[in-house]
Amino acid sequence: MISKFIRLLFFGNYFIGLLAVALTIESTLQLKVPFNSLAYYALIFCSPIAYYTYAYMGATKFNSSLNPRAAWYFKHKNFIKWSQALFSSLSLLLFLYLFIHNFYSILHLPLVYWAIVLIILIAAVLYYGLLPSYFFNLNLRNTGWLKPFIIGFIWACTANILPLILLKIESGADVAGSALWVWLFVKNWMFCTVNAIMFDIKDYAIDANKELKTFVVRVGIRKTIFSILLPLLIIGILSLFTFAYIQQFASIQVICNVIPFILTMIVAFSLHTRKKILYYLIVIDGLILVKAICGILGIILATRL
Repeated sequence: MISKFIRLLFFGNYFIGLLAVALTIESTLQLKVPFNSLAYYALIFCSPIAYYTYAYMGATKFNSSLNPRAAWYFKHKNFIKWSQALFSSLSLLLFLYLFIHNFYSILHLPLVYWAIVLIILIAAVLYYGLLPSYFFNLNLRNTGWLKPFIIGFIWACTANILPLILLKIESGADVAGSALWVWLFVKNWMFCTVNAIMFDIKDYAIDANKELKTFVVRVGIRKTIFSILLPLLIIGILSLFTFAYIQQFASIQVICNVIPFILTMIVAFSLHTRKKILYYLIVIDGLILVKAICGILGIILATRL
């Protein structure tokens, strides 16, 4: 029973929805801004589930023999159809509710906010190549080295940019003048990019057969870990220390924010040997949840001590 629930939670992408909510709460607390409406949190829970499930909707008996995740989707295809219909419908209804409820504020949104939303939407659409090929034939999932940066960018926008845009719409609050949100955005972008590169190690053999030039295919697993993942994580830690000094973070807040980077390094070293797909989904995606929890704890402990 527990094993079935774990597969449902991670294979079905429901854990992804929890990550989106957790990262948004972390960002809100770190920026010390008001929380968004419950409708918005419901939207960012439902939308990533529908978005990520889309990639596996076409799972067949052939590709399921090569991929345990695809096999799970093929076995539960009827459930997935209902689940996808449910979360897609909820996402649409929640979006329409927020749009109608805040219609006047949306119309008067500054142009720069519209530009940011457009960039995010373009990245999300091109990630799956959803535009007709005769119009624009590009699927960012197949661009190899660019893919993890796009994934990290979309996640950072979800956690750090969209909540601020909705906050501007719902309450008029504007934190664009603060440098803190920029740093938090870059930190989340790089952290999620590293996370995505670690996932590419899982798909090393498949990507190599497809001649998809990911970092792992280009330089190999060992060099990816030592020449790409670790330097990016070290840069992230140094930037954390620098910004913490400038912003005068409490020591406990710095320690809490360093923990996810250290754990990611440990997990990166463990990727020398091949793991089962659930390891990547639970442990690597779990690092994002750990980052969010540590960020939240850092703020709470710093305010109470």
